[in-house]
Amino acid sequence: MQKFLITVGMLACSNIFMTFAWYGHLKNFNSKPWIVAALFSWGIALFEYLIQVPANRIGHQVMNLGQLKILQEAITLAVFVPFSIFYMKEGIKQEYIWASIFILAAVFCIFRGSLVTK
Repeated sequence: MQKFLITVGMLACSNIFMTFAWYGHLKNFNSKPWIVAALFSWGIALFEYLIQVPANRIGHQVMNLGQLKILQEAITLAVFVPFSIFYMKEGIKQEYIWASIFILAAVFCIFRGSLVTK
């Protein structure tokens, strides 16, 4: 259970950085040439990978690949929705609610029976 929780924490942290790398430039570098935004985002993504790669290695010790991927998707949505609402100032959209329901269903399906099955 400890490796599972460490994985969740690390993936959440890495996903915060990746969300800023992918979408933060739309707010912060909107007036800059795309190459400036790309290089800045690439720098953030490099740091994100320094967290994400070890997280996946730790997680793969206690989860199978499908569980690890669905967990990452759930974390992505959990990070993206607050980012979209609070940082990008976009409201809650019905699509976010439906996506959340379906991703939570995927999490339930992939983890049912046991928390970790590797």
